[in-house]
Amino acid sequence: MRGVGIQNRRKKSGHIYALAGKICRQTARALLMGVLIFTGLFTCSPVLLLLSGSMTGEYELTQAFKAVLSGGSGFINWTVLPEFPTLEWYRRLLFYSPQFFILFWNSIKMVLIILAGQLVIAVPAAWAFAVYRFPFRRLLFTLYIVLMLMPFQVTMLSSYLVLDRLRLMDTQAAVILPVIFSTFPVFLIYRGFCSIHPGLLEAGRIDGAGELGLFVRIGLPLGSSGILSAFVLGFLEYWNMIEQPLTFLKSKELWPLSLYLPEIGLTQAGFAFAASVVTLIPAVFVFLLGQDYLEQGIAMSGLKE
Repeated sequence: MRGVGIQNRRKKSGHIYALAGKICRQTARALLMGVLIFTGLFTCSPVLLLLSGSMTGEYELTQAFKAVLSGGSGFINWTVLPEFPTLEWYRRLLFYSPQFFILFWNSIKMVLIILAGQLVIAVPAAWAFAVYRFPFRRLLFTLYIVLMLMPFQVTMLSSYLVLDRLRLMDTQAAVILPVIFSTFPVFLIYRGFCSIHPGLLEAGRIDGAGELGLFVRIGLPLGSSGILSAFVLGFLEYWNMIEQPLTFLKSKELWPLSLYLPEIGLTQAGFAFAASVVTLIPAVFVFLLGQDYLEQGIAMSGLKE
């Protein structure tokens, strides 16, 4: 009987420990979920504030920014949900702001030309680095990586002198041409081409396929994830570029949309909120379309050569 009692106590203790462990795991999972939700909301808070501000009326915005507009002390009195939501700012932006549409199409034109130029320059260059073995290949590719790591401020003066000598200053070509020859898409697309097995290319050559045929029929389809990821990253970067057009463009009618928002004063806060939301839409749309390819391209960029 004594042994049975001890065994029952052990079983009871085991159940208690198992229950305590289960409660601890559920608590830890709930805490982790709460931290993730809070982090996600905190990360998305700028976008939520943009949406809220773009639907807030002029009177409510004036009251919210009263401390800032009056030049006195105090804090902004902001409410996430406006008391009287309105689409007035979108109406003014879309129907009574022709300058916005001019700069919008400037951005569309510049970004599309840049991406098309990179398709012509970066894709064949990446294919050559990945497939062919030629003298000083590693040295040249290392130079590409060094140029990729250089910020715009380092090459700004040299680019300015070259563009001024070519008489391209204050033209959109001054912004487009240097970016077309960027080395970053070459590096990203190169990693995609490196994932193609060399035996597949040799089999194609044995079957009589030329080098151009290998590039078109094998390289482009199998390396499409790297190409598309480079284009998605390129669109997100060039859609929001500020320093290049601000340096090389003087005429405001040539500016991209990224330079339109800083021109809006604080007294037009609602207008600025609405313009920011509309500016954000193309970038979000492209990101959602190319999210899978972007993840694949970033994953391949981490592979060793």
